[in-house]
Amino acid sequence: MGRAKLPRKSTAVDMTPFCDVAFLLLTFFILTTKFKPDQKIDINTPSSVSSKVAPEKNFIMISLNKDGKAFLNSDNYKGIMQTALDNLNSQYSLGLSPNEVLKLSKVPVIGTSLQGLKQYSQLPPDALNDKLPGIPIDSTHNELTMWMKAFVDASSTIAGDVTDDANGATSIILKGDNLAKFPQFKNVIAALTENHILKFQMVTNPEAVPTGSELWKKAQIEKTTTATN
Repeated sequence: MGRAKLPRKSTAVDMTPFCDVAFLLLTFFILTTKFKPDQKIDINTPSSVSSKVAPEKNFIMISLNKDGKAFLNSDNYKGIMQTALDNLNSQYSLGLSPNEVLKLSKVPVIGTSLQGLKQYSQLPPDALNDKLPGIPIDSTHNELTMWMKAFVDASSTIAGDVTDDANGATSIILKGDNLAKFPQFKNVIAALTENHILKFQMVTNPEAVPTGSELWKKAQIEKTTTATN
């Protein structure tokens, strides 16, 4: 007697749990992903083989675009930007209210004269770009000198010396466009040296060390020494 054949049933997979997991993962990535912020100032930096990374904390950055306009920003470490603005407001009678000083200390970039700061504090974030006049850095009227003095005074009390040394000191970073002219760059350096700031870091596009160069040979020796130890 033959064995009775059981009817075949198609395999059914409940996709509901998979859909739930997919949506949970999608929600997680949307909430945790950090998008790169918009570049407020368009600057094409020169290339170099340096591997030193610019600090992301406790810094003051001076940007110089291809048109020779100077801009300034800081991470406001320990309130250094806010203190510097208070100093400038008091010394040059800028008429900034405490709320305006606080707002300016948080903007992504400063790009106007001292007298224009009050109006600058009212600009929307999308207007803070390289179309602004920039900080005056003419040889006859270099307001960057005033800014750096304000930072020196602020740093001496709240964040250590203004230098690029270690031990928590404030780092000065210069980010210049590859097409920026030398006279403007010279005026930026003059603002630093006048305030006895003799060390700063340059932002560049990193390149591979040329094979066979002295720097390449030094790197090979260091690798061999590390591997041996």
